[in-house]
Amino acid sequence: MLLVFLEVAPPNPISRQYSRQVNAWIFPLFEQNWRLFAPDPESVNRQISARTMHTAPNGTVQVSGWFDLTADDTAAVRHDPFPSHTAQNMLRRAWTSYLETHGGDDQPRSQRAVMIQQYLRNIAADRVAAHRHGVFESIQLRVITLPIAAPTTAGEPGPGVAAPKRADTRYLPWWKVAPHATG
Repeated sequence: MLLVFLEVAPPNPISRQYSRQVNAWIFPLFEQNWRLFAPDPESVNRQISARTMHTAPNGTVQVSGWFDLTADDTAAVRHDPFPSHTAQNMLRRAWTSYLETHGGDDQPRSQRAVMIQQYLRNIAADRVAAHRHGVFESIQLRVITLPIAAPTTAGEPGPGVAAPKRADTRYLPWWKVAPHATG
């Protein structure tokens, strides 16, 4: 409670002195923003998928097919009159934070970036492990970004509306994870 208080309280000598420790505990679990009151609507749809890799004792490498993490989130909230905020936003916010803290080369440039990368990796590994059978030691993410088309009038784009860009696919590097036995 004290750390949350120091995060949301007006700047003071104690919060300034311990800001690094407070931020390390607060982010990403208790991040504060004003989107509830001034939402920043998404301008793209993202499909985040994961695949796993396992090296068998004989040295052969087995790579799974892609598992759609975004579809799993969507299924968790569809037709639920009181969907979980976590189910709706955990993966999306982890990805948004990853984009903010990593360059295009997927190299973390701060301790926060390392933490966000671990957070995203753990979300993906835990979700895949909950839905698939088998063992894996590495995971890779694929993010397909689809622009949301601007509203049209009678099938025609409005004045000054550019045509939507093409889909962009980004493959993250393979990340080692603690061995996961699924099933």
